[in-house]
Amino acid sequence: MRQSMLKEPKSWKRFLLAGVLSVLGWGILSPPCGWVQEKGVKVLTREEALRIALEKNKDIQKAQEYRNMVMGRYVEERSAALPQLQLSGGYGRDRDDATKEVFRGLFPAEKGTWGAEVGVSQVLYAFGRVGAAIRAAKIGLATAEDQLKIFQQAAWRDVSSAFDDVLLAKEIHALAVQNYDQKVRIQDETRRKHAAGVATDYDVLAADVAVENAKPEVIRRENQVRITREKLRFLLGLEGEEVDAKGTFEETINPYPSYEKGVATAWNNRPDLSDLQKRIGIAAELVKIYDAGDKPRVDLKGSYGWRDINYYDVSRGDGQVWSAGVFLTFPFFDGMRSRGKTTQAKSDLSSLKIDEAKLKDSIALQVRDALNACREAEEIVKALSGTVRQAEKLLSMAEKGYEYGVKTKLDVDDAQLSVIQAKGNLARARRDYSVARVTLDWVLGTVGEKTNK
Repeated sequence: MRQSMLKEPKSWKRFLLAGVLSVLGWGILSPPCGWVQEKGVKVLTREEALRIALEKNKDIQKAQEYRNMVMGRYVEERSAALPQLQLSGGYGRDRDDATKEVFRGLFPAEKGTWGAEVGVSQVLYAFGRVGAAIRAAKIGLATAEDQLKIFQQAAWRDVSSAFDDVLLAKEIHALAVQNYDQKVRIQDETRRKHAAGVATDYDVLAADVAVENAKPEVIRRENQVRITREKLRFLLGLEGEEVDAKGTFEETINPYPSYEKGVATAWNNRPDLSDLQKRIGIAAELVKIYDAGDKPRVDLKGSYGWRDINYYDVSRGDGQVWSAGVFLTFPFFDGMRSRGKTTQAKSDLSSLKIDEAKLKDSIALQVRDALNACREAEEIVKALSGTVRQAEKLLSMAEKGYEYGVKTKLDVDDAQLSVIQAKGNLARARRDYSVARVTLDWVLGTVGEKTNK
């Protein structure tokens, strides 16, 4: 009796000290359930993140500059069909004593000339070269729009997936925190039982070890949140800012098209396929341009101006000067250079047509894979929706049973593990479904259309 009285104060002191250390350690290590928002962090909804991506994404900015370059190329090619004007002027002075000797002084040996004139040249006929170049440049303008759309849709897909990754990381982190809280509650209950004499030192030590083992998972999940947030910031093109995601997964179960309809939609809407088809059109125009390299060309040229001629010490005169004419140029033999370029252009055209067929096959496969991924994720979400409630009920029953001594700690651990697995699997399934739907829209070439409208 005396021994038990002596041990009891030590037991209570040990319990009190362990409890204080546990609380302090928990306060230092881990935030409460849910992510604690850091100061200076820009919290974004899904819509805000997508809007920023379309404005600041580096690939989109590069595509916009490509459009400016193509516009400049179109203006350059169109200039070949327009009149070319130039203004020229100058002064010259020369002396030729041989002329004076030959003509025995009839013509002066020295003269000075002033002049200025405006010249014009206009292509009248170039065997289709000018028209083909303009058409190719105009098609190039359309390819610039396709390139911009390619990067916009890719940014939409990547940012949406990264946003979901942040939400998933935060939810998994919250589960790790909940698991830690559960271990702490069991630790407190075990120490209370130990103080009451119904639990052994082994039980207390096991509870302490369980708490310590739960800490690394909290740290890892917290770091995973930071990694996913940094990836989102990179895709948004934001520099010197921290971002965070706020919202939910896009988990609304919406109908998706059949395989045949999906393939038809993708072939009609995919910007990369449209870009390739336009490049085929450009290649066809290049064949015409190179084929006309050894064909006749007719130009109109003319000039009008003023000239002053001064034969020093003899005479001087000035007046208008002009000239006009139609000129034919026919490079009937250029060493087979034009024929060689034409052969290369035809080969490029055939290669692009082969690439088009390959891309269509690839798109058809992507549609099938995207539909299967959506179907799989949808079925998993439906299957797991009720599992979480059942696991939570099982955990509550296990905790009550452990409190009354009819359940063991192993039963509680198993129930807690089931809850974590169920919630984690459901969160991943929701994320996978959200990503699968965005990926399907990207494969179909329709991602972002509803929001843009």
